[in-house]
Amino acid sequence: MNDTLDANAGRRHFLIGVAVVASGVVAGKLYGSQFIQAGAAAGTAGAAGTTSFKPHAFVRIDSDDVVTAIVGKAEMGQGVHTGIAMAIAEELDIDPARVRVESAGLDKAFNHPYLPVQFTGGSNSTQTTFEPTRKAGATARAMLLAAAAKQWNVDAAGLRSDNGTITDGKRSLRYGDLAALAATLPVPTDVALKDPADFKYLGKPQHRLDSLDKVTGKAVFGLDVDLPGMLTAVVARAPGFGGKVRSFDAKAARAIPGVLDVRQVPSGIAVYATNTWAASQGRDALKIDWDEAAGAQVSTPALRAQWRKLAATPGTVAKSDGDVDKALAVAAHKLDVEYELPYLAHACMEPLNCTVLVTPGACEMWSGTQGQTQDSQVVAQALGIDPAKVTIHTTYLGGGFGRRGSANSDFALEAAHVANGMNRPVKTLWTREDDMHGGQYRPFSISRVRAAIDNHGKVTAIKHTVVGKSVMLSSLLVRSFVKDGIDPSSVDGSANMAYRVPNHHVDMHLTNEIVPISWWRSVGNSINGFVVNAAIDELAALGHRDPLDLRREMLADQPRHLAVLEKAVKESGYGHAKLPAGHFHGLALQESFDSIVAEVAEVSVSGKDVTVHRVTCAVDCGFAVNPDQVVAQMQSGIIYGLSAALRGEITIEAGRPQQHNFNDYPVVRMNEAPAIDVHIINGNPKKLGGVGEPGTPPIAAAVCGAIFAATGKRIRRLPISAALGSA
Repeated sequence: MNDTLDANAGRRHFLIGVAVVASGVVAGKLYGSQFIQAGAAAGTAGAAGTTSFKPHAFVRIDSDDVVTAIVGKAEMGQGVHTGIAMAIAEELDIDPARVRVESAGLDKAFNHPYLPVQFTGGSNSTQTTFEPTRKAGATARAMLLAAAAKQWNVDAAGLRSDNGTITDGKRSLRYGDLAALAATLPVPTDVALKDPADFKYLGKPQHRLDSLDKVTGKAVFGLDVDLPGMLTAVVARAPGFGGKVRSFDAKAARAIPGVLDVRQVPSGIAVYATNTWAASQGRDALKIDWDEAAGAQVSTPALRAQWRKLAATPGTVAKSDGDVDKALAVAAHKLDVEYELPYLAHACMEPLNCTVLVTPGACEMWSGTQGQTQDSQVVAQALGIDPAKVTIHTTYLGGGFGRRGSANSDFALEAAHVANGMNRPVKTLWTREDDMHGGQYRPFSISRVRAAIDNHGKVTAIKHTVVGKSVMLSSLLVRSFVKDGIDPSSVDGSANMAYRVPNHHVDMHLTNEIVPISWWRSVGNSINGFVVNAAIDELAALGHRDPLDLRREMLADQPRHLAVLEKAVKESGYGHAKLPAGHFHGLALQESFDSIVAEVAEVSVSGKDVTVHRVTCAVDCGFAVNPDQVVAQMQSGIIYGLSAALRGEITIEAGRPQQHNFNDYPVVRMNEAPAIDVHIINGNPKKLGGVGEPGTPPIAAAVCGAIFAATGKRIRRLPISAALGSA
């Protein structure tokens, strides 16, 4: 592994590598060394009348002077297109604002370094592409310098680049002028990268490159795909999980103007029409007899009772340091509490959709997907074709949060089944209600925490039992992660928590309810970040300690974590600022995805109504590639987590989800959003952490800490509305 990315290959990346080896899959070369295509650079056709210089998969320079960054990661609002373009532009020595971004097709060149698959997730898009894309830009720049030197018959060492031109001090050539000649030169195998001290663009605020297209409507999301002869389809799916079609009558549906066909597919009954309205009306007119026996006994109260019994028994051990049982037995002050977190929907602003054209022996897909390789393999298997014959066009995603990285490619697979045999493109649409009822939720979870603090106010033991369904076992991609009953993602943020305690034990029970689950923004950290921080707040009260001082003590040997905590405290005024009457502070810190985030929430409570007025966030994500985007993602993660903390939950009755749309699954709206201040602590430029997810885990605990300060009531069940409603 190269030195630059060495610090990034932490526990999460190591586990991915172990999973690959354990499953018998050899990933081959690391991503950083595989970006150069075999052979010499090639000149390919660009726009009409132009020649393209494309020495590798990540950048293309056309003779009309258009520079294009080709990005294999899905853009779902996290700003990865801009960040990757900035890395290329920095080494290519061109203003990122001049770079055009193009979504890559399915290509092994864009595979993850530790898995032989192309996907976007885990907040590691920038981490895993930063060096290879910098090398891509540096390689192209070196070849352009060589081309200019050859054209002028001079030594390349005497030339320099300057924002898209090569000059010898007297003459200059645009990159486009050199494209054709550069395309004939050999590709260098090793190039020098800039010293971070010389960065012109990286580490400095950059406006997002996709903003103009998005606000003017030029950007193409999955819902915008419109192909000649395309049909629209919606699917009537079982109202309860595990339900199956006994019989159906489509006579009334076929009579709806615009409805062209009705067919049964594995997931339900598909209605095909010339437009969305006709398809929806046709679906409403279907008469379907469903067999819902498989999920009839599943309900939230029943699961809660089962999970609580499991939490009271020893689970499979994920971590055991010291002798936690002995420490608990002799403890001066003990805590024994349960925390409950609900199923959560992803609630993306753009409901699921996928357009598919199936032709003999081939399949073409237009999709806002986070998992191109898995989708292609699953669809190919279902259609009985070669995966190489599946073409995927990745559109913009109107939010992902893990849902469009479906653990089993459910919406892509369904769209392929729907389009199969139609001999024309078919766009399969999900309504908001379809999306909310479709499963793939964040797991329902109950945690039991037993902990102790001594008479000197020192935490001596924490024992955490986690109960819930395994996301990894639900995933086709990383099922091999789960070994001996341990899903690492289920205990993420607890077994590896930042806080130090001499006796620390984490165990777990993996459940297997019929409700489908999947990744949800920050995965296990969204659950355990709340549980761990809430327990520390409770221990502080038990030991008559200030929650901040106790955290300082438990982080005493971790200067990075302490610096983040102190920054959030200082900027928020926690403990020393005079707050408005009725306002109170709560705080939390969580490390996830190689980034450390601390948040202080300023909250007021009136009866059952909780208002979050301000959130102060400090983040150390290593090197902040684009500070503007770090701020945006922290704000986004906080709002997303706040929606879940305040009101978000999916409840189940007789196997059926009870929430339908934003009226009964409310999210934080603009008029409810707190002021959010984000403070970046720039760390080592050779160390990058994620930013798409780490803003989410601390917010629930910070708000609940403030609620306790305001009311004296502990929130141990989320959402907060359910906990306060049951007071």
